[in-house]
Amino acid sequence: MDWGLFLTYLFACGAAAATGALIQPGAWYESLEKPSWTPPNWVFPVVWTVLYIAIAYAGMRVALIAGSGAALAWWSVQIALNTLWTPVFFGLKRMGTGLVVIVLLWVAVAMTMRGFWALDAIAGLLFAPYLLWVTIATALNASVWWKNRAAVVA
Repeated sequence: MDWGLFLTYLFACGAAAATGALIQPGAWYESLEKPSWTPPNWVFPVVWTVLYIAIAYAGMRVALIAGSGAALAWWSVQIALNTLWTPVFFGLKRMGTGLVVIVLLWVAVAMTMRGFWALDAIAGLLFAPYLLWVTIATALNASVWWKNRAAVVA
């Protein structure tokens, strides 16, 4: 375990998490029509905390492997898109644009998982719950956008 490298990846995840802490869903989101299967609010910070630790650990594992540049480039893309989604969806209140961002995030997470799996099966497996959660989040974003489409710009 390279603690310095792990903390570097965890710091990058913390930057993504900070957008969620700084830009709260608030009254606007509460007023939207949501599907019946929307997780309770307390689930989101719990799940994201676990996922960010796994994402950071997987990144550290792969960073220690020669020839991991392409996989780590995808890691960088996914964390950038992860960071972008909250300000777009909750900050700008752009559900349609948020849907585009989260679909791109899903692709980046899948590509990261694929690249990690080829180099380190454990790192690849650590991305599986993340891909599942982003799949759920994408469906939730799409559903909220669809249910409220008459009242939105993008």
